[in-house]
Amino acid sequence: MSQPTAGDVHVNRPLTNISIATIQSATNFVASQVFPIVPVEKQSDAYYSYDNAFWNTDEMEVRAPAAESAGSGYEVDATQTYFAKVWAIHKDIPDQVRANADPQINLDSDATKYVTLKALIRREKQFATTFLGSSIWSYERTGVSSSPGTGEVLQWNDAASTPIEDVWNAKEAILERTGFEPNKLVLGYSVYKALVNHPDFVDRVKYGQTTGVAMIDTSELAQLFKVEQVLVMRAISNTAKESAAASHSFIGGKKALLCYAAPAPSLMMPSAGYIFSWTGYLGAGPDGNRIKRMRIDLRSCDRIEIEMAFDMKKISADLGAFWNNIVA
Repeated sequence: MSQPTAGDVHVNRPLTNISIATIQSATNFVASQVFPIVPVEKQSDAYYSYDNAFWNTDEMEVRAPAAESAGSGYEVDATQTYFAKVWAIHKDIPDQVRANADPQINLDSDATKYVTLKALIRREKQFATTFLGSSIWSYERTGVSSSPGTGEVLQWNDAASTPIEDVWNAKEAILERTGFEPNKLVLGYSVYKALVNHPDFVDRVKYGQTTGVAMIDTSELAQLFKVEQVLVMRAISNTAKESAAASHSFIGGKKALLCYAAPAPSLMMPSAGYIFSWTGYLGAGPDGNRIKRMRIDLRSCDRIEIEMAFDMKKISADLGAFWNNIVA
């Protein structure tokens, strides 16, 4: 059986660069835009977390002459760990296909973009699983079609709902609990669609339009919610089994997440979440991704393979607010 030689299997830097460029331009995917990406040299390690209660107590005292100042400190939890699993997928380019391809077709580049899209879908779905679910965040509300009770709000596609008040209530709760005001709002596409057509937003925006037509986008939503960024999860995934009829759906579902995300990774500053990317993996890019090109003589083809190594972690439950089924 023919096996790839050492010279046939390697991390292909030009193709990896194409993959990185594809990732950076894939605006439908929000996983890397919400929480800071922490580049790590090791596949697994411990990270520190802090109880914000230590930071927010008033312990300063009047200092008498020649007396020591009041002392304080905080506890550090070093029991939390990450493990960057290595995800991988490949696309084969048969020799017969390469020989028959027109000169303007770059099969290696196309295969690289194809497997990169697969990697982005996997990472986006992992983001949704890790951060967009029940019993993850301290503040959680469920959307209902009528008569909301405790822990419920009227679904935002209802003209009588109060999405601006709902988000501001969550902002206030997080700020009061932690001292940090949320700065990012993540919306499933169906939620985004409901908000930009909600009368509360249309009425607030339309009078500022010279044409008289209200044009609401993420920047206007960010201004009304007073957050730095509103991110819309536009990415889709086909959940049907192979050879079955396609069944596409939005990865973000009918959900919303309000959170505080640190501007950059820091040992001392809180963040609702982090994404640990294993950049120490030989040849890996900033997202823990690398592209390998190898020869498979047994199949008479070239193989383009992507690996992406990462782990997503909720860091502070108090810094997030989640709405489930927030539109019908």
